[in-house]
Amino acid sequence: MDRDRRGSALRGLGFLPAILLALAATGVAQAQSMGTARAGAATDDSLTWHGITLYGIVDIGLQYNSHMAPISDYYPAGGGDVVQKFSNGSVTGITPSNLSQSRIGLQGKEALPFMDWSAVFKLETFFNPQSGELSDGLKSLVQNNNRPLASQSTNIDSSVAGQAFQQSFAGLSSPTFGTFTFGRQNTLYADGISKYDPMGAAQAFSVIGLSGTPAGGGDTQDRRLDDSLKYNVNYKGAHVGLMYKFANGSAEAFRNGGGSGEAYTVLQAQLGFNYAGASVDGYYLKTKDAVSASAISTKQCGNLPGVCPKLPSVFSLSNSLSGTITDNETWSILGSYDFGGPKAYVGYEHVSYSNPSIPLPVGFNTIGGYVLAFVNNAPFTTEDKVLQVYWAGVKYPVIQNLDLTAAFYGYKQNSYATGKQAGCSNNISSACSGNLWAYSFAAVYHLTKHFDAYGGAMYSGVKNGLSNGYLNTSNIDPTIGVRYSF
Repeated sequence: MDRDRRGSALRGLGFLPAILLALAATGVAQAQSMGTARAGAATDDSLTWHGITLYGIVDIGLQYNSHMAPISDYYPAGGGDVVQKFSNGSVTGITPSNLSQSRIGLQGKEALPFMDWSAVFKLETFFNPQSGELSDGLKSLVQNNNRPLASQSTNIDSSVAGQAFQQSFAGLSSPTFGTFTFGRQNTLYADGISKYDPMGAAQAFSVIGLSGTPAGGGDTQDRRLDDSLKYNVNYKGAHVGLMYKFANGSAEAFRNGGGSGEAYTVLQAQLGFNYAGASVDGYYLKTKDAVSASAISTKQCGNLPGVCPKLPSVFSLSNSLSGTITDNETWSILGSYDFGGPKAYVGYEHVSYSNPSIPLPVGFNTIGGYVLAFVNNAPFTTEDKVLQVYWAGVKYPVIQNLDLTAAFYGYKQNSYATGKQAGCSNNISSACSGNLWAYSFAAVYHLTKHFDAYGGAMYSGVKNGLSNGYLNTSNIDPTIGVRYSF
């Protein structure tokens, strides 16, 4: 199948959320009628029939950004929230998924006739309620190909690339022996980020919720993995987890363009425990050929508006991207402590980036059916890049149904520049040492079991190497909204 037909096929799967609703409709009706027949029984308002549950979240709000670009119909968060390189002016508009990612899904659990094992599955689709489109961070990139920063809309790389399902897995689960799942699914570490982020990975109020860089172990496309096997178990307060993404081919085949997806291989391991209100987990991640995608720049196109003569003729600006390839090694310690009301969170992550062990060719197919028309396989010369990520925060239920949360997030990058810029700590180069920081506050009021109202803001800033090329270096994003979950 050629690239245009493949892209059309993927986009054609946009009707699948409707299918999910149709599949569940009959079951929901039967479940409700059965509930009516059982008058006086305990109320269960889940949309479950024969062990299959329809669930979802719709989250939408109003947001102001002091320095940002126009809101995207496709990028999962809509707005940039954290200051971005393209942050060119103030923006006010309707943004999706500020507190939780809007989604619809089916999940099932069926008891098996041996010991305490069950069969499980999940199908989950992400969408943007303000536009009705499937969430697609990579489409937000291609929409800004060959456009100068000052005229760009919000565009950020993501593991969410218009796929019909962001999670699509099946497996076996036992409360005694743990859970094995196979398919496309959140990584162990992405689950850990959500658990130990005081903001619960809220995109409008958390740097590590908006940016998949920390949760992906250095690159956002690895926040969720295709072709993966995942195992985790909790036993007497101990947590153990393992995850592996299969290459589905030899290294030589991958090098020659036979691969696709977010990385060649990924290994993740987790070990932790709960004790007396405390929870701690340590993680180790090793990723080969992580892909960091970006819009094709005006410089790559030859600084000619409207045309891109340097783009190979077999590619199109509507489906092509620029990519930087790295091998990443990550370790992290995350923790929380429950004081019997207030709950404190801390996290530290250390990511080492190096040149890829398997250089990727021009034309490599990354996630969502998008193609890398420009590829950088040598982003580092003599010194590797190191990124440190850290955060802390407190969540406090001040009164019944009202939660207040405050948090701090930070990035620290080493200097990996060479030559005259070696050891630099200014913004002359993106390879100079630099910092990002953010402070956030959010209030969530639970009006009912299924409906919440929220408000908050996050202030973010960058300096030195991490501010290289930025139009503005700070942003604040006051946001109000509502979230309906079922």
